[in-house]
Amino acid sequence: MPLATSLAIFQSCNITGVPKSTRCAILRDMAKVRKAERRPPLNKTHKLKRQDWAKKYLKTDFSKVLWTDEMRVSLDGPDGWACGWIGKGQRAPVRLRRQQGGGGVLVWAGIIKDELVGPFRVEDGVKLNSQSYCQFLEDTFFKQWYRKKSASFKKNMIFMQDNAPSHASKYSTAWLARKGIKEEKLMTWPPCSPDLNPIENLWSIIKCEIYKEGKQYTSLNSVWEAVVAAACNVDGEQIKTLTESMDGRLLSVLAKKGGYIGR
Repeated sequence: MPLATSLAIFQSCNITGVPKSTRCAILRDMAKVRKAERRPPLNKTHKLKRQDWAKKYLKTDFSKVLWTDEMRVSLDGPDGWACGWIGKGQRAPVRLRRQQGGGGVLVWAGIIKDELVGPFRVEDGVKLNSQSYCQFLEDTFFKQWYRKKSASFKKNMIFMQDNAPSHASKYSTAWLARKGIKEEKLMTWPPCSPDLNPIENLWSIIKCEIYKEGKQYTSLNSVWEAVVAAACNVDGEQIKTLTESMDGRLLSVLAKKGGYIGR
């Protein structure tokens, strides 16, 4: 009975009259309280495109792929992350309540093989459309990282981005092509597929670190500094584990006929 209450679980076993505290104590030995995962809906077309994508890249050397994405971090963190145990007699800490989590910062980063690219901060107040996205890549990714790489590296690198409108527009595609990122050097991406991008796991690692123990922030600069510090603590072996997971992800997509594979 996934996501059932303790009362419903005990009633399904024809056990009644047990206090909630006792029910929870018993269940803690065999289960955990979890929230349902949120995923975009997959229809038949999506599943077919995910399978086609997996077949196309099944023999790819994923150490050559740069996996990119954006992440928004708020001052207050995701809902439900401020729960935890406290000792008897202790009072729960007070948390600020702010609209939209107090505001947030948009962060872009990439991972390739065992290397982290960025993170880079999108300027506050900038909405990423095709033009601002390309200008952002020019000022950060291209000027601060890509241009330092060797010609052989650039020749072999495959650039991955999802299908956000600012990424997949004709303007952005043409702009990247002028930068030499086109055709086989620009990975096609199936719809509704965050589970296939290993950088999503990096975002989880960073968020767990910056919001541990229910931490909140008082300014956008302070939460950005926390992101940078957490990213610096992610070592090459952790990143390599993520990028090397791709062969298994593709096989799982094919085994599940395009269905979600988890992260």
